[in-house]
Amino acid sequence: MSSKEHVVEAALKLSEQKRLEIAELLYENVSGPDGGRTGEEWDKEIERRLNLIDEGKAKFIRWEEARRQMLED
Repeated sequence: MSSKEHVVEAALKLSEQKRLEIAELLYENVSGPDGGRTGEEWDKEIERRLNLIDEGKAKFIRWEEARRQMLED
């Protein structure tokens, strides 16, 4: 088991609140407190994604597949 898989396995055993706290800390560490985007940029991105969903153009994948992709080295 890779160290990444070990960390994920350990994190998944934590409470939901603790997992959210860890996720927030990791996200901010990578992209800064604002995710590297301004509020206006995020608003535009959210609107774009919602439009894709409304238009039936969004591609969805199952959680299992998303998780597999995130855990790949």
